[in-house]
Amino acid sequence: MTRRNPLIEALDRAGYRITAPRRTVAALIAAQDGHCTAADLAGEARARRLEVGRATIFRALDLFLSLKLVERVDLPDGDHAYVACDPVHHHHAICTECGRSLDVDDAAPGDVLTAIGPRLGLVGVCESCQAAAGS
Repeated sequence: MTRRNPLIEALDRAGYRITAPRRTVAALIAAQDGHCTAADLAGEARARRLEVGRATIFRALDLFLSLKLVERVDLPDGDHAYVACDPVHHHHAICTECGRSLDVDDAAPGDVLTAIGPRLGLVGVCESCQAAAGS
C-alpha cells in the first residue's frame, strides 16, 4: 500500500498537476526528520539516483512555499531551511544539535508577535539531545 503524501494531496486539491518531479521532491521532503535545505534535498536525490535537478527542487519548494505547505526557517548560521507543515498558523523550534523541527502553537504574547512580525523562529537543544548530553 502506498503511503499518502500530504504535499501531493494539497497540490491536487489546489488544482496543480502532479508531475513526477513534484512527486519526487514531495517524497524527499516527507522523508526528512526535521528541517532540510535545498542542498540536502539535491544531495539525497543524487544519492538515490533520482531524476530531479537543483532547479526543479527550487521550483517545487517555491510552489510548496506559496501554498504554505512548507515554511522557510532561518537558521542561526545564516542559512535557511524548509520544514513541511500544516497551513495553520504556528511557529517552529529547531534543535541546534540534531536538526529536528518542532511545531510551537501560537501562544506567544501578542505584543511580541507584533514587534517581530508574523513568524517566530526558536532555536535551542531539544529534550532528547539534552538527555543524551546529560548521560
